[in-house]
Amino acid sequence: AERIKNETLPALFQKTLKQTLLDAPGFSAKFDLKVSSADRLSSEVNLLVFPAELENGSPVLFSAYIDDLTDQRRQVLRRTYLGLLEASKLKDDDTGNHIKRVGAYARRLSEEIYKLKLDSQVNIDFIENKHFLAPMHDVGKIGTPDGILNKKGPLDESEWRIMKEHTINGALILANYPDPMAMEIARAHHEKWDGSGYPYQLDGEFIPLSARITAIADVYDALRMERSYKKAFSHERAVEIITGDRGTHFDPTLIDIFMSISDTFNSIYTALADTNTDGDESVVEEIFTTSASSDEAEAEVLEELEEL
Repeated sequence: AERIKNETLPALFQKTLKQTLLDAPGFSAKFDLKVSSADRLSSEVNLLVFPAELENGSPVLFSAYIDDLTDQRRQVLRRTYLGLLEASKLKDDDTGNHIKRVGAYARRLSEEIYKLKLDSQVNIDFIENKHFLAPMHDVGKIGTPDGILNKKGPLDESEWRIMKEHTINGALILANYPDPMAMEIARAHHEKWDGSGYPYQLDGEFIPLSARITAIADVYDALRMERSYKKAFSHERAVEIITGDRGTHFDPTLIDIFMSISDTFNSIYTALADTNTDGDESVVEEIFTTSASSDEAEAEVLEELEEL
């Protein structure tokens, strides 16, 4: 599908779409379009345009039919990758609610970045994709040997080297996902702001924003969870540990944002606690600050067609 930014639609339609119609047999053509803007989800549509009125053999008025494929394509794509996520859960002791919580934290942090207009790449699409893709950060553990993944004691040097490879494996598994965010998260969520992370020792803003956000979400939840090698920390203690790593492990700006909304992280953890097998999704949804809809896609395209 062709990616079309809202602000460039008129020029593109004037120079390309109109000429295509005039040159096409019967002055009719079908287009696959992706319509996007900063304040709502992008939409994938099939656009069929044909002449509604001819004058001296040339069209003077066009009609258009639009078929919005957004939900259908998104559901098919996501069902495929959710299957991979379910497979990865069989290899690890993370609960389903852990995965849900990481996605929810990442979405909430992304929403705040969007609200404060701190990064131009963070739009409604970014927030929606972050919510879905952050839980896939450890999908590469599918390729990690069970003996290493489930070892109760500390890993030795060779085992730790193999464990680190889950980041690269995850990036390979998600390489065909249409949004590069998937690969970024899997590959770089263990990188650290000061360059001491893995697998490539990236530092600062060389670490993709999506991975920096996921790192905070993942570490917060890991601290809150009880594991075979640690007790669960309170919200206050988890916040203390994370803020103590401001500028070393974590992006300082993101930590400042995290501090301003940390209570919502606690609310998400409580609503999606492991003891709650279904998770209180309605409570979590109330925590989120943005709504994203593709319902206006058809009106948006028709509006541009009227300008031809």
